[in-house]
Amino acid sequence: EDFLAVQTSQGVQVRRFKTLSELIALYLQPNQGLVCTLLFPVEREKEKETVEDRDYSDGEDEKPPLPPRSGSTSFSGTSGPVESTNGLSSISHEYLKGSYTLDLEAVKGGANSLPHLNKTLVTSCKRLHSEVDKVLAGLEILSKVFDQQSSPMVSKILQQTAGQSGEQELENLVLKLSVLKDFLSSIEKKALKALQEMSSAAPATPPQPLSRKAKSIPVQTFEVKLDITLGDLTKIGKSQKYTLSVDVEGGKLVVLKKQKDSQEDWNTFTHDKIRQLIKSQRVQNKLGIVFEKEKDKTQRKDFVFVSARKREAFCQLLQLMKNKHSHQDEPDMISVFIGTWNMGSVPPPKNITSWITSKGLGKTLDEVTMAIPHDIYVFGTQENSLGDKEWVDFLRSVLKDFTEVEYRPVAMQSLWNIKVVVLVKPEHENRISHVSTSSVKTGIANTLGNKGAVGVSFMFNGTSFGFVNCHLTSGNEKTARRNQNYLDILRLLSLGDKQLSSFDISLRFTHLFWFGDLNYRLDMDIQEILNYISRKELEPLLKVDQLNLEKEKHKVFLRFGEEEITFPPTYRYERGSRDTYVWHKQKPTGVRTNVPSWCDRILWKSYPETHVNCNAYGCTDDIVTSDHSPVFGSFEVGVTSQFVSKKGLSKSSEQAYIEFESIEAIVKTSSRTKFFIEFYSTCLEEFKKSFENDSQSSDNINFLKVQWSSRQLPTLKPILSEIEYLQDQHLLLTVKSLDGYESYGECVIALKSMIGSTAQQFLTYLSHRGEETGNIRGSMKVRVPTERLGTRERLYEWISVDKDETTASKGKVPMGRPTSPVARSVGRKPTSAEPPPTILAKLPEEPEKRGMPWGCHAHPCPRRSKAEAMPELSGGPLKNSFNNPAYYVLEGVPHQLLVPSSMVRSPLPRGDSGDGSPAPVPLL
Repeated sequence: EDFLAVQTSQGVQVRRFKTLSELIALYLQPNQGLVCTLLFPVEREKEKETVEDRDYSDGEDEKPPLPPRSGSTSFSGTSGPVESTNGLSSISHEYLKGSYTLDLEAVKGGANSLPHLNKTLVTSCKRLHSEVDKVLAGLEILSKVFDQQSSPMVSKILQQTAGQSGEQELENLVLKLSVLKDFLSSIEKKALKALQEMSSAAPATPPQPLSRKAKSIPVQTFEVKLDITLGDLTKIGKSQKYTLSVDVEGGKLVVLKKQKDSQEDWNTFTHDKIRQLIKSQRVQNKLGIVFEKEKDKTQRKDFVFVSARKREAFCQLLQLMKNKHSHQDEPDMISVFIGTWNMGSVPPPKNITSWITSKGLGKTLDEVTMAIPHDIYVFGTQENSLGDKEWVDFLRSVLKDFTEVEYRPVAMQSLWNIKVVVLVKPEHENRISHVSTSSVKTGIANTLGNKGAVGVSFMFNGTSFGFVNCHLTSGNEKTARRNQNYLDILRLLSLGDKQLSSFDISLRFTHLFWFGDLNYRLDMDIQEILNYISRKELEPLLKVDQLNLEKEKHKVFLRFGEEEITFPPTYRYERGSRDTYVWHKQKPTGVRTNVPSWCDRILWKSYPETHVNCNAYGCTDDIVTSDHSPVFGSFEVGVTSQFVSKKGLSKSSEQAYIEFESIEAIVKTSSRTKFFIEFYSTCLEEFKKSFENDSQSSDNINFLKVQWSSRQLPTLKPILSEIEYLQDQHLLLTVKSLDGYESYGECVIALKSMIGSTAQQFLTYLSHRGEETGNIRGSMKVRVPTERLGTRERLYEWISVDKDETTASKGKVPMGRPTSPVARSVGRKPTSAEPPPTILAKLPEEPEKRGMPWGCHAHPCPRRSKAEAMPELSGGPLKNSFNNPAYYVLEGVPHQLLVPSSMVRSPLPRGDSGDGSPAPVPLL
C-alpha cells in the first residue's frame, strides 16, 4: 500500500508513514521505544489471482480466455495467450482452421478414417508417450520389490512400440494407459501382502509414528558386587562380582554371575518380574533389587555399584524400560530439562550439546543416560539478541541433530531479550492443554523490560506445570531490590487457572519451576572468594550466598527447593575462557566490582505428596561466548492422567465425601473480625465456602486464633469417587475475612494421606503474596466407598528408600507412603530454609486417640511407640508451639531459638523414628 512502518513487538500498535523523513522525525522524539535492526523477515502478501482480477490489457485479445478445464495446469505470469503444456490449444486451433476441411472432404468422398485428425492427435501426445513410459518403468521396479514373480510386461510393451507411427502409436498409448491403470490398482495389494508376510515372520514390535525417528537405546552393562554380610563373607571367602545388563528395548534385565574357569551363571528377568528397586541412603552406591522368582515369592539381592552416579543411571534405565513396556496408555512419570543462560547479548555457538545433555561441572548425568531424550525441554535465556523465531528454530535444530526427534514448540514468550521456550516430544503434543503465557516488567520504575520475567503454564494430562524465567536487578548491594522484583513477579505474573486468582503462582501449579539470572551475589571479599574457588571449597561460599540467606529469612522463595550446588560460581567469567573470573566492570558511573557468584539458578516448588527428583544440576565448562556459564537441571516428575471412571458416574450410594471434624488457624493480624474458609480443587465442580468461625481468641495483639467446628465446615463431594483418582488430588484453602473478603493466608493439602474411615490430622503453613502469615491445622477424612477402592502402583513408587538404612541425608526428605513393608517412596528436596516438622509438646485433641501427631506440609507424621517417643529437650516441656507467636519468623528475622539448618541435615540418632522421615525437631 506504499506505506512505511517500523516492526513492533506484540501488543504495540503499528504506525504508518508516507515518507521516510516522516518516520525518522517521529522516532527522533523521546519515549518512542528503541529502534533496532529487523528481528523478522518481511514478506510480501501474495494474493491468488482470480480470472476477474487479471489484467489482459497487454494481450492481443480483449476477452479473457476460458478457464482451464479440470485436469489441466495453467501457469499465471506467462506472457501471451494461456497455453497448456503439450501445446494442444495451438495445434487444435491449426486443425480447426485448416486440416478440418480436408478431413471433411475425405469423409464426403467415402473415407473411413480421418488422417489429418490422427496426425494432430499423434503430434499432441508426443510428450505424453515419454512421460507414461517413465512412470511405467518406475512402477515396474517397485512392483518387483514386492512381487519378484511378476512378468516384465512393461519392457515388452516398450520394445513392441519402438519405431511405430500413426494409428498404431495412438493404440499403444491407450494400451499403456490401460496397463498404468492396472499397475496402480494392484501395486498396493502386492505391497500390503508382502508386508503382512514380513510382519508375521519377524518378532512383533510396537509401531512407531513416522514423524518420530528416535534412537534406540543400546544394551547397557554395569559392573557390580553382591553386597553380603560379614558372616557370609567368611564362608564364601570374597565378594562375588556380577554384571547387570539392561535391555530397554527388549524389556529385560540379565544378571550374570562371574565364576572361575570362565564359567558363567546367569538369569534373565523380564520387566514385569522386577518388583522393586530399593536405594540405600547410607551407602549411596548400593541398590536392592526385588525379583519375582515364583508366583507370590520374591527374592531380594543387594548390589554395590562403582559409583552413586552409575546406580542412578541404572535406576533411570530400568524406569524407562518399565515405562516403555507398561500396559498403561498414559505415563506416570516424565523427564523435564530446565536450562538457564545469560547469553551476554552475543549469538550462541553452533555447538551447545553440553548444555542440553547436562554435561559439565556439578551433578551431571551419566554417559549412559545422557543420550536419552527428555520429554520436555524448557530453555530460559537472558540478554538473548536473537529473534524469537530464529532462537526457537535453532533449539529445535540442535535437538533434532542430537536426538533425531522433531520436537514441537508448546509456547514461546519474550520480554525484550528475556525469553522462555518450551519444546515437547511429538507423542506428548496431544497431552498438553490450557497453555498460557505472561510477562512482568521490573526494570526502572517497573516500566522498562530490560529486567523482569516471562512465564509459561500448561496442563500435562491432569498435572499442572508452571515455568518462570526471570532476570532480576544486578549489583552486589541490591539485595532488597531483587527481593521486591521476586514479590512483584509472584503477584503480577498471570498464569494458570484464572479461578485461582486468590492464590499466587507458587500455589497454582502441581509443579512450578523458577529459574533465570536471579543476580544474587556472595557477601565476601573478592580475594577470599577466589581462594575458596581455587581450593574447590564451596561450602563457605554457599553460607554467604545472598539467595540462601534471604531464603533462610523467609524473604523470598518460601519453601522452594534447590538441588545442592556442587559447581563453581557461574558469573563473571572472562569471555572466551572458563579459567579466569573478571570482577571489575567499567560503567559510566565508574568501576563496579562484580564478585564471582551463583547468579544463575533453578528452583522448584511442588504440591505435597507428589514426586519430583532432580537427577542433574550443574553448569557447562565449554560454552564460553558469554560471561555467564549455561546452567542445566534434569528432573523426573510424577504426572497424573485425565482420569476416566471405568464404573461410570457415582451413584449416591457410591459417592465419596471429604469431611472435616474441625479446623483452627493462627493468622497474623491485629484485627478481631470473623473469618471463613474457601475450598478449591480440580476434583470439585465449584469452590465451596465455610460458615464464619464459631470461636476465636488471642494471646498476642499481632495474632488471632480462629476455630471452626464440624457444623461450620462443608462436606465436599468430589466429581469422581475412585481412590485411584482421589489420591492424586489436592485441596487449596484460603482464609478470608468477613469484613473485606481479603485473604489472610493460603495453603495446599494432599488428599492422599487423608483417605480412610477414621479422621486424619494435618498441619501446614499459611502464606500470602510470598510471606508466611500463619499456620492451620485440622482433622479430616476422605471417605471412599468400597466399590471404588481399586488402585495401582505408580512408576515413581517402584523405586524406594531402604527403611532400615534411611538417614536424613543432606537435602533429602523421603515422602509418600511405603510401597512395601520394607520400603518408603522417595520425594522432593526441601531446602535448609524449609523448617523441619513441628512436634507439639501437648495437643488438646489427644493425638494418640485420633491417629497421628501434627506434621508440616500436610504430611501426617508416622505414629510412634512409647519407646520411640521424642525425648524432651533440656529445660522441661515446651509451651504448645501452635499458640506461641514466637513460632513465626517475624519481619524476616529468624527467632533465636529456631533450630539451625545443620541440625535438619544430621543423621537420625540411634533409637529415633527409623521410619524414613527426618529427625523431628521442636520449633518454637
